[in-house]
Amino acid sequence: MARKIRVLIAKPGLDGHDRGAKVIARALRDAGMEVIYTGIRQTPEQIANAAIQEDVDIVGLSSLSGAHNNLFPKVVQILKEKKAEDILVFGGGIVPVDDISGLKKAGIREIFQPGASTEDIIKYIRENVKTA
Repeated sequence: MARKIRVLIAKPGLDGHDRGAKVIARALRDAGMEVIYTGIRQTPEQIANAAIQEDVDIVGLSSLSGAHNNLFPKVVQILKEKKAEDILVFGGGIVPVDDISGLKKAGIREIFQPGASTEDIIKYIRENVKTA
């Protein structure tokens, strides 16, 4: 039997709106994943450190503040510096279509925009995280 997928959901930066992140966290938990939610106003360093300490498979970042182009890649960079590049990172929130390709080039594996279904996010995680 495969182990449960471990997910960390985080809100980097000064964005204090976390309703969407909480909805995603609950949906992933209800889908059988182990979910750690770090809360609002986390630095990229705090997020990367928590991901390593909690031994997660994947990190979901949420931003509604417009700081995603700076904060999301910084989390990936810190994970690489700490030799934890095997931890996948995806993002969501208010991310303009024009920013997505740059974020993916920076190592963000997927971006879910407003209106993305929880089923699509669950499917993405299950298809991209190896638990064997």
